[in-house]
Amino acid sequence: MTRAASGRVEVTVGGQVSAAGLLVTIVWQGGPSGSEHSLATGQEKSSARARTRRKAAPLPGERPLRAAGRDELLARFSTALEDRDGSAAAHVVHELWMRNEPPANIERMLGILWRAASESVPEWLPMRYVQWLPLVYEVAGRFVRSGRGKSNLYLVLLDYEDSARGPYGIYVGATQYTPAARFDQHKSGIRAAGSVLKRGLEVLTGPVLHLQRVPRAQAAEIEEGLAEALRAEGLLVQGGH
Repeated sequence: MTRAASGRVEVTVGGQVSAAGLLVTIVWQGGPSGSEHSLATGQEKSSARARTRRKAAPLPGERPLRAAGRDELLARFSTALEDRDGSAAAHVVHELWMRNEPPANIERMLGILWRAASESVPEWLPMRYVQWLPLVYEVAGRFVRSGRGKSNLYLVLLDYEDSARGPYGIYVGATQYTPAARFDQHKSGIRAAGSVLKRGLEVLTGPVLHLQRVPRAQAAEIEEGLAEALRAEGLLVQGGH
């Protein structure tokens, strides 16, 4: 995405540039012949409307758009792009992801969203497509916090392109820091796990948002149990102790 001298936003998709007010077309896979859905990327219609939507945001694990049909989701995505509302658009992408939308569609939507509204995309939306993300949400959802404490569960996406079990693995940890701060520590070599130091790509915040501020003893139990559960599902897991 680039900003022209006039202040208009230009979004580049598939080698074509769409100036503000024109349409960006994505080819959606998923049917015998596929279908097309046009996403309007025009000027922001109303900053007030965008602010109205930014109330207490639901957790991605709650899937607030679960009841919406696919056409409605695509329409919501278009509106969110117009408003530069990264949070609303992220929930659309997330819901389609959880429904196992074809990978190419999710990757296109991620690319467009990060270019159009990167400043408002919530941290729980990954920057890249991960096939088993719905499974991680399902497994993490089996664990419930009881009481409040100072420990936070966190997950890190690992790069295993060089492994037959790749392309990705996952690290499970618990910390008294925020997940983002602990990830930065790993990458800086501070009490770092070798797998995160060498292979860490990004924090997968979403699946464990409900497992923050956990009592320390319980966090240790969940950390171990979650790692074991993910391994049992066939994922390449590091950490968990």
